[in-house]
Amino acid sequence: MGRHSRSRDHRGSITAAVVTLLCASLGTVLLALGATGNDGLPRPPDVTTESETRPPNPPSDSEHVAPLPDSAPVALSISAIDLHTTHLVELGLTPDHRLEAPRDWQAVGWYTQGPSPGQTGPAIMAGHLDSETGPAVFHRLEELRPQDTITIERADDTVARFTVYAVEQHSKGNFPTNEVYGDTDRPELRLITCGGDFNPGTRHYTDNVIVYARITATVDRPEPPESP
Repeated sequence: MGRHSRSRDHRGSITAAVVTLLCASLGTVLLALGATGNDGLPRPPDVTTESETRPPNPPSDSEHVAPLPDSAPVALSISAIDLHTTHLVELGLTPDHRLEAPRDWQAVGWYTQGPSPGQTGPAIMAGHLDSETGPAVFHRLEELRPQDTITIERADDTVARFTVYAVEQHSKGNFPTNEVYGDTDRPELRLITCGGDFNPGTRHYTDNVIVYARITATVDRPEPPESP
């Protein structure tokens, strides 16, 4: 995701679902959702909630956690890949109904027309894999594995903790809108970036990586220590 200047090694494809991230120039960079890059919507009207379109291998025995009200995320932490950032930005839609992508390589964007992290449904967050000068914010995203923890601090001083249950990579020609954006009966999270081989001709990556996670805890954010 982004305009890239280098190729990179990658693991083999994992049976899975992905969203198409089409990388363009800084002025027009966006996440194009659709098999051909021009025919998908972040939450298209034909998304269903039938069981066959649910996310891959959702855990069936996870403890129910009450959803949180709407509140913007203000920090993202993933200890397994040494990631902590407070550089979060809002993402909407472009005029042609594609999901915007962060303009800053080190920013993580969240889709404000969907659920916020902690609300019922799939919260969507996206970030770049690399940039013209080196790794970007999600350059280690594909290293995540089931049972890794993702922590999101929210503006209402609550913290939503999610547990990864699937990490998948797929070509941009196979975009399962329903699995990524379809309704869920509890709070879930999707983290998205580019993956696969770098094509020097198109200056895009061939694949996308999606991390699926389900909420497993909510807590109040601790008060900062008082200054002496």
